[in-house]
Amino acid sequence: MTLKNDRYTYRVTWSKDDQEYVGLCAEFPSLSWLARTPEAALRGIRKVIADVVKDMRESGEPVPLSIASRQYSGKFLVRVPPEVHRTLALQAAEAGVSLNRLASSKLTQ
Repeated sequence: MTLKNDRYTYRVTWSKDDQEYVGLCAEFPSLSWLARTPEAALRGIRKVIADVVKDMRESGEPVPLSIASRQYSGKFLVRVPPEVHRTLALQAAEAGVSLNRLASSKLTQ
């Protein structure tokens, strides 16, 4: 079984411990699939996700939206130690920009 309009975020990487490729899905971080080839790992994790989504729908559980389908506000809160906050505030003042602009610039580098 495969999902129609599957927009989930998949990744395949090598597992040194298992000596196989592992297929992962960002929206379902507890699930994975091991295979001998990257292509088989991707097929395997996509099938696992399709089966899990089917089961969730049948039992009335909410199915996660794909990361690509979600709306983002562009705002999030980051907690840092006070000394880091002070250093960033000083850097922003010296650069003549807001702390928000400085932090945004550092995050996009």
